[in-house]
Amino acid sequence: MKKNYLMLALMASMLLLSSCAAKKELAELKVKNAETEKLAEDYRVKLAQCYVDRRNLQDRILSEQKRNEELRADYNKLQSSLDQSLQQNTAGNVNISKLVDEINASNKYIKHLVEAKSKSDSLNIALTNKLTRSLSRDELQDVDVKVLKGVVYISLADNMLYKSGSYEINDRASETLSKIAKIIKDYKEYDVLVEGNTDTVPISRQNIRNNWDLSCLRASSVVQELQTKYGVDPSRLSAAGRGEFNPIADNGTELGRQRNRRTQIIITPQLDQFLDLIDEAPATDK
Repeated sequence: MKKNYLMLALMASMLLLSSCAAKKELAELKVKNAETEKLAEDYRVKLAQCYVDRRNLQDRILSEQKRNEELRADYNKLQSSLDQSLQQNTAGNVNISKLVDEINASNKYIKHLVEAKSKSDSLNIALTNKLTRSLSRDELQDVDVKVLKGVVYISLADNMLYKSGSYEINDRASETLSKIAKIIKDYKEYDVLVEGNTDTVPISRQNIRNNWDLSCLRASSVVQELQTKYGVDPSRLSAAGRGEFNPIADNGTELGRQRNRRTQIIITPQLDQFLDLIDEAPATDK
C-alpha cells in the first residue's frame, strides 16, 4: 500500500513538473510570437514606405523624361539659331572687315589732317613771332598782329598807311610794308588777302562814290605796293573792300571810328592745299 502511495506521489510530482515546464515554454513562445509580430509589422511599414518611394521615383522619372524632352526641343531651337547666326556671321565678317578698313583709312586721313594743322599752326606762330620782332616799338602802336582759327591777321591803322582822306600810300608806311613783304615772301605756302575797312563817316571826294570805293581802292593800293615795290608774287595777292560794314568798335566815338578805319593783311594757307586734303579723304559707299 505504501508502495502505491509513493508511486502516486511520484507521478503527481512528474505531472506537476511537466505542467510547470509547459507553462514556461508557452510563455517563452508568447514572447517570441510577440517579437515576430512586431518584426512583421516593421517590415510591413517598410514595405509600404518602399511602395511610396517607388511611386515617387516613378513620378520623378516621368517628370525628368518630360524635362529632358523640353531641353532637347530647346537645344534644337538653339542649334537652329546658332546655324542661322553662323551663316549671317559669314556675311557679316565681310562687312566688319570692310568697316575696319574704312576706319583705318579714316584714322590715317585724320592723322594727316592733324599733322597738316600742326604744321600750319607752327608756321603761323613762327610767322607771327618773326613779324612782331621785325617791327619797331613805334610801328607796333599802329600794327596789330594776331592769329585766329589758323589765319594770321595784320591790322594796319589808316593814318599810318595813307595820306589823309586818300588811298595813296604815304612815305611813313614804306618801311613797315617792306618788313611785312619780306616775311610774306619767306612764307611761300601762304596766300595774302588785303582787306580795306572804313568808318561810317561818308566820303566826299571826286571819283570816290562812297566808303565801298574807298575801302577797295585802299586795299588795291597796298596790293600794288607789295607787288611793284617789294616783289611779292601777284598770283598770291587779292584785294577786297568791306566798306563800313565790318566794324570792330563803336562808330559813335572818335576812338571807335579810328579803330574801324584800318587795312588788314590776311595771310592764309593756300586754298589748293585744303582741296588736296579733301581729295585725299577716304571714299565711303553711300
